[in-house]
Amino acid sequence: MNPSLARVALLSAAGLLLVFGAGCSALRQTAAPPPGFYSLDDARTKTGPSTHSPTGASIDSPTLIINPPHAVSGYDSQRIIYVREAHKLEYFAHSEWVDTPARMLAPLIVAAVELSGAFRAVVLAPSAATGELRLDTEITRLHHDFSGRPSRVRFTLRAMLVDNRTRRIVASHEFDETVAAPSETPYGGVVAANRAVQTVLEQLASFCAEALANRLSTGSEVPKLPESIPTR
Repeated sequence: MNPSLARVALLSAAGLLLVFGAGCSALRQTAAPPPGFYSLDDARTKTGPSTHSPTGASIDSPTLIINPPHAVSGYDSQRIIYVREAHKLEYFAHSEWVDTPARMLAPLIVAAVELSGAFRAVVLAPSAATGELRLDTEITRLHHDFSGRPSRVRFTLRAMLVDNRTRRIVASHEFDETVAAPSETPYGGVVAANRAVQTVLEQLASFCAEALANRLSTGSEVPKLPESIPTR
């Protein structure tokens, strides 16, 4: 081979190797980090017992059916939401909930209300069990707000206690809690979210117990449902 041609071929090959090497290096530097998955947990298992303690409901106390929570549009996915300006929801690219907040919240509501001791039983629907009262809840807000410092997580839950026989609302309330994040990171928001949720759950448990007590004190007894549906 002509020495000049061989030299050109060698230089071209070396150039291609440099280009491919630089490309691979750039890909390694810009590769997305692995996603982080976070949960809403029962804080009582980590921070000790709740301030609410069971009162020992009597056999005459009503059974409460907990309907699975709903979430308004925008808050019904596993994506962790943050805001920097009003009316604009944004999502962390590499941080998600392990499930939707509504589904994670369901067993936490059952545990919190059960701990109040106001009801004979607290059952998550769907279930074969029947209950005199029903609790409906809806998440209307759960986001990490970066519009100020320190950033804060805001959690808003709407609740309705319903008489299952008459379908009339016994009591309703909107719970709203804001907690400062310990750090300006997705994980800091998760920590604050768990604290906000735990506070709201304790308030929700008190709300249900007080609504029942007020209903009984006014003479509006909760109608009893049969323990089981007769079969033919």
